[in-house]
Amino acid sequence: MKNRITLLALLVACCLTSMAQTAQKVDRVEACKQNYHALFGGEALTGQGTDPEMMDILQKFIFGEVFQTGDLTLRQREMITCITLATMQTLPQLKAHAGAALNVGVTPEELREVMYLTAPFIGFPRMLNAVATVNEVFAERGIALPLAPQATVDEATRHERGAAIQDKLYPGGIASVMDGVPGGMGSDVEQFLTDYFFGEIYSRGALDLPTRELLGYCVLATIEADSQLQSHYHGNINVGNSPETLTAAIIQCLPYIGFPAAIKALRVIKQEAAKPADATARLVRLSKITVDPSSLEVYNAFLKEEIEASMRLEPGVLALYATAEKDAPNKVTILEIYADRAAYESHIKTPHFQQYKQGTLSMVEDLQLVDVTPLIPGMKIE
Repeated sequence: MKNRITLLALLVACCLTSMAQTAQKVDRVEACKQNYHALFGGEALTGQGTDPEMMDILQKFIFGEVFQTGDLTLRQREMITCITLATMQTLPQLKAHAGAALNVGVTPEELREVMYLTAPFIGFPRMLNAVATVNEVFAERGIALPLAPQATVDEATRHERGAAIQDKLYPGGIASVMDGVPGGMGSDVEQFLTDYFFGEIYSRGALDLPTRELLGYCVLATIEADSQLQSHYHGNINVGNSPETLTAAIIQCLPYIGFPAAIKALRVIKQEAAKPADATARLVRLSKITVDPSSLEVYNAFLKEEIEASMRLEPGVLALYATAEKDAPNKVTILEIYADRAAYESHIKTPHFQQYKQGTLSMVEDLQLVDVTPLIPGMKIE
């Protein structure tokens, strides 16, 4: 028995040593050669071609340094690279990396879903360009098209499924974000987001939800969609992606999107990850409202009644502080603080808020909702 225990201890020690060695970075030249061969089947750093010096710099940096930064698999790295190149519409490079993705174990169905995922972010035409490029690779490898269907919803279930996914990523969705869009068409955009983006695209098979949200973050970094980066950071956290995984993913994008765009995204990750839990949970917003001057007195009466009821009846409503400009009293700004997004979503469904909303709808000429970050989160408004 003693000999068995000793042997087991030696095996565990060997495994731990092997794991530690695997985690350590190796010489960037050797790493470059190994990664390049795994991806493309050829040799790196050959000194051949029209621009051997730049290829030397490029290959050592990407495959020797970036590929060793963060805890991502080769499959993850190639999916990130492919969706970044598809977003940028750098199709020759996408074709090369689509082949590399297949070489390291990304399935045809997964690769197709990576391309389909770009549609809500960059539009159908550019998505179709990327799909056509990947289909060329499939044809060259004898992969029969079309691939197996991956839809999981139909006309009757797309909305319900989309709403469930959206609520998991962003509890409460984006209700009221589109308020004030002319013609009341903001509600149509909200439904498109739920039914199409989340219901038809995010619900598809082959890729799980954490992978889709991680890849979506890379698309947003590529197009420098600053405000969406903040909300999608929390979407990633809500489905189990860590700040470290997000950071590694953006670094994987860096050689393709450049330092300025990557640093923007990394700054968002840094800021959001550093927020205290209570500051992250609270929803703080400025509602900037322009009221028809002829209706101002009636509007103010509705507003007063709504605020008093909210503060009296809703524990999750921490502050509703309304102000008007001295020289333009019809320009109203309301500081709104809620305990969390769930408290906000509950608030906008209350009878007193709906009475205010419907009663003043024709009086409001313009509405802007601006989410803000408290500079001194713990300070209370008396």
